[in-house]
Amino acid sequence: QVQLVESGGGLVQNGGSLRLSCVASGRTFRGYAMGWFRQAPGKELEFVAAINYNGRSTSYADSVKGRFTISRDNAKNTVYLQMNSRKPEDTGVYYCAGSPTYGAIRHSNRVDKWGKGSLVTVSS
Repeated sequence: QVQLVESGGGLVQNGGSLRLSCVASGRTFRGYAMGWFRQAPGKELEFVAAINYNGRSTSYADSVKGRFTISRDNAKNTVYLQMNSRKPEDTGVYYCAGSPTYGAIRHSNRVDKWGKGSLVTVSS
């Protein structure tokens, strides 16, 4: 069974960079599509980025395209989210997510593995 633990959150200045990591335990990580969601204060959970099981396909929310990059290292059971050119509206709790199906990972109701979240705050 896959368990997910995020790290790397914190305070970053407007325009700065930060990288989140998500380490997965369990043998099935390599077969899972992985993704990141975020929830800003007072707002709903939203999809941020996704990557398929071998890292060859990625997708992004329009709001982060060109600024964020998702990647994975299956040898380390880790998925990353590199966030550049941060904006205050990027503030929120970021959740790592996993699904057996890449096509489903964009939809929070079809994610079957969640991390506990990592808070990222962008100062204006």
